[in-house]
Amino acid sequence: MEGMSICIAAASSGGGLPWAGGLRRPPQSPKARAGTGPTWPEVARVLACLFEKDVEFQLIRPNNYKGLKRMPSLKGPRFKFRQGGEEGKMTLVDSRKICRRITEKYVDEGNKDLLGTGTLERASIERWLQTEARRFDPPSSALVLHLAFAPLMELEQDKEEIEQNKQKLNEVLDTYEKRLQETKFLAGDKFTLADLSHLPNAQFLASNGECRSLIRSRKMVSGWWDQISLRPSWQRVVEMQQEIRVI
Repeated sequence: MEGMSICIAAASSGGGLPWAGGLRRPPQSPKARAGTGPTWPEVARVLACLFEKDVEFQLIRPNNYKGLKRMPSLKGPRFKFRQGGEEGKMTLVDSRKICRRITEKYVDEGNKDLLGTGTLERASIERWLQTEARRFDPPSSALVLHLAFAPLMELEQDKEEIEQNKQKLNEVLDTYEKRLQETKFLAGDKFTLADLSHLPNAQFLASNGECRSLIRSRKMVSGWWDQISLRPSWQRVVEMQQEIRVI
């Protein structure tokens, strides 16, 4: 991979990267840079993928939340994946697309099962990735915002919206419970990006007293969570998150 570089960073309000430097770095430099902090779900998802693929990276420490007086969005700050080299440059924004690209680019490194090895396997992974993005992420992100970030910023919580999103998650997790009676993981019997993509928000749900039962009240979902959350890659992300003190 010499001569290839990957940068992952939060974009500033002007659309540029908040740190200086081009895409060319010495061969001994890390293959990736992860900007903002591991507490952001979008960043945590990419970090977990980097650890699964054994890709070296540099974490650029974030600013804290001091002075922030409005509800943030877990779709932002926006993240950019930049790849440079002889074959040209490319920019991606969505963390799931970044994970796909990392997995495709480093196909022979680390966990080789993240995107599957055959057409049917890949199709199943993509199906559950879409389920996570369209059905699991919206309500779980809303709960993270209202139950985790709002108190930190002394903002009023919307109790009605919290209950509505709990109900939406109940419906999604009922579907997961049925699926996991048939397979060990969502897309089959191997841990894949379909499972990895759930880790950031599911971590909050499983550790929050108001949401824990969403996971623990379902036998198969609870067992699945135990398996994926104890993976060394995710444990490393959790350790990084614990190092960040949010003010």
